[in-house]
Amino acid sequence: MTDSNQQSALSKDQIDSVIKLYSNGQYQEAIDKIKALNGVYPNVPFLFNLIGACYKELGDLKGAVTMFETAVNIKSDYAEAHKNLGITLRDIGQLEAAAKTLKKAIEVDPGYVDAHYNLAITFNYLGQFTNAIDYYEKTIALNPNFAAAHNNLGNVLNGLGRNKYAIQSFEEAIRINPNFAEAFRNLGNSFRAIQKREEALFCFKCAKEMKSNMDFILGDILNSKMQLCLWNDLNKLLDDLKNKINNGEKVIAPFPLMPLINDPKLLRKNTEVFVKKMHPKRQLFPLIETYTKHKKIRIGYFSGDFKIHPVAYLTAELYEIHNRDHFEIHAFSLGKDTNDDLNLRIKAGVDHFHNVDSMSHKEVALLARSLEIDIAVDLGGHTAKSKTNVFAMSAAPIQLSYIGYLGTMGADYYDYLIADPVMIPKENQKYYLEKIVYLPSFQVNDSTDLPPEITLTRKDVGLPEEGFVFCCFNNTYKFTPTIFDSWARILKGVEGSVLMIFANNELSKINLNKEITLRGIDPDRLVFGDSVARPEYLARYRVADLFLDTHPYNAGTTASDALKMGLPILTLKGNSFNSREAASILTSINLPELITNTPEEYESLAIELATNPEKLKTIKKKLASNLSTAPLFNTKLFTKHLESAYTEMYERHHKGLEPDHIYVEV
Repeated sequence: MTDSNQQSALSKDQIDSVIKLYSNGQYQEAIDKIKALNGVYPNVPFLFNLIGACYKELGDLKGAVTMFETAVNIKSDYAEAHKNLGITLRDIGQLEAAAKTLKKAIEVDPGYVDAHYNLAITFNYLGQFTNAIDYYEKTIALNPNFAAAHNNLGNVLNGLGRNKYAIQSFEEAIRINPNFAEAFRNLGNSFRAIQKREEALFCFKCAKEMKSNMDFILGDILNSKMQLCLWNDLNKLLDDLKNKINNGEKVIAPFPLMPLINDPKLLRKNTEVFVKKMHPKRQLFPLIETYTKHKKIRIGYFSGDFKIHPVAYLTAELYEIHNRDHFEIHAFSLGKDTNDDLNLRIKAGVDHFHNVDSMSHKEVALLARSLEIDIAVDLGGHTAKSKTNVFAMSAAPIQLSYIGYLGTMGADYYDYLIADPVMIPKENQKYYLEKIVYLPSFQVNDSTDLPPEITLTRKDVGLPEEGFVFCCFNNTYKFTPTIFDSWARILKGVEGSVLMIFANNELSKINLNKEITLRGIDPDRLVFGDSVARPEYLARYRVADLFLDTHPYNAGTTASDALKMGLPILTLKGNSFNSREAASILTSINLPELITNTPEEYESLAIELATNPEKLKTIKKKLASNLSTAPLFNTKLFTKHLESAYTEMYERHHKGLEPDHIYVEV
């Protein structure tokens, strides 16, 4: 009996019975029934395709592959089995084979919508974004009302920075399916990327209303509200958030949580939940046991911010002055080439600059492996332009996190976290999954980034001619009602004083004016600064008298910028990594007297410095003296300490020792 004759010999009742079992989720019963039928009809491709589908539902992907392969071997033009095989190959990480198989399904059936759609998904996983766009568009041409295809096309376009076209795709997906929660969430992400924060918040709220248990949507809403300084129901949302984190729920990404809580235990727990869901260890390749010792230790810095960006401002000189007798420096750029001054400087300052923006995570990891990078340094962490999955695939035998993200990465594939004794006291080590590299000071700086020659007057920046000027140029998402309460009390305590702050959207200005009014302060005492070029931004610090830091998410680059310009910064030290950064910076500039431990101390010292000109003058004089002598802006010294740490972790690795805490002495 031929194969086709065998299939036709199956009765409708026999076919319907196995399909019914599958449709009802009775996968094992379906398998047993199919195997019995196989004993009578051994070469029916339909049965092998269906048993493969059952295996897949039960999690036996290898068994599913075997069955789908049997089906297409029997019937080479079986498009559905080719498609199913392609999807399953993708699920087990065989992306190239998956793409080839899905193409075969399309060759057999050029109008096969689902095969086009899944090939687009596969090309996206491969990092072949042009091909992904092409096949999403072909899918849509075959079925214009395929909402998921419009949504996925939007995601690819959004990832490429083509936000305008991404928005159009998401809006079309929503037009087709008005209850498409994921499309609303993605539309919100696109609006957020182009700074349309109100529109983003609206979309996130819509997504949550449609799908209340959507992973991490509460975090999107909270982050948007913080950007806009919408604090009306913040305490209720925070209580809900903490309860959900304690229950192990997927409610917020790590970065948006940092301005909201001062609890390193809760921060770690949340990050581990996020990583388990979004960035699990991916054993696509064998673990790197070790490389033969290189003449020079090969350092790979990974960042999406090798451009005009705070991380680049801090690190640009570091790459230039690494000791080339002992180190070979690679930069892996995860963002687009901007060719701005910093981008060009970094390209010139490293030994090898690799633009990997268009590459998949797998391709980047393979590139790092092919170059035998010894130590991979993640400068982004859980921020927007990072590629954590590169580290999840083991880009190097030693992997660590530094400066871009201030907290544990929550993943066991990161070996080390760079800090200093202020940022992570020994008693707090338990809140970090990594081993801690203790440098004498945490923050690198660029000693060549000198104060600008620009001079501004109070009038130039909209300040009154008289009165004490407090300032804070941190981003609005770092503003909390609690720290704003302190600022209001400080303004009340210093007659005629004003607070100059940065706000990058109009609604946040409106809301902050409302909030200051509610606290009994004339809103005219808030002076808003807009985003300006760096020389003018730095020059603004010269017309201020004291920088008031945010809490729990401290100033970082902003703190060093203020100090560089001779402006003291007052901070409130917390317990989490990011709530101790300014304290670390002040320690590195030898101004511990500006570190406070309670809101009361913070407020009291701010008022004292504003009303005691001689005390403030003494601190400013000390700051001016320390700029050339303290470690904060001594980039050569920092680099020496960092290289000492790199050497120690490299030697430990080559001795076969597990990572351990490293203490670099002054």
